[in-house]
Amino acid sequence: MSYPYPEQKYWAEDGEVSAIFRPAATPPNLGESGTGDNATHYLATTATTRGEFGLYRVEMKPRAGGPKTHFHRRISESFYILDGTVRLFDGAQWVDARKGDFLHVPQGGLHAFRNDSDAPADMLLLFTPGAPREEYFEQVSHLADASEEERAAFFDKHDSYFVE
Repeated sequence: MSYPYPEQKYWAEDGEVSAIFRPAATPPNLGESGTGDNATHYLATTATTRGEFGLYRVEMKPRAGGPKTHFHRRISESFYILDGTVRLFDGAQWVDARKGDFLHVPQGGLHAFRNDSDAPADMLLLFTPGAPREEYFEQVSHLADASEEERAAFFDKHDSYFVE
């Protein structure tokens, strides 16, 4: 199947200076690198990509666990392993993904991930189209004391539907 190029969004005759550079030494936006905590780097947010995608680097501590099986209705999610071993669930089976492995999950696709190993792991997460995942990453850990209604509203707002 062939897909057309996306709708034109830039109409000027000449290009413009609008690139955004993020040096590798930039500290994570959430958590801290090298402290045993998980850390998330906001490489390209929905705001910086004008809604086209969100790209995040996730540093997972050893035995970090991860979210339970879920799906998204409005966004796809892709995983690219930079280092270590991340267990990825593709809706049918768990696989031990290693450096260079990639998994794309379209809208509606069941998936999960976790770090079950005794070593840290590092991966890229890509969401398309862009969605405000920063708010999700920053607030999901605060749901422990939330009511079932508050949890359901939070996950619905962030297009995350967990299955048993």
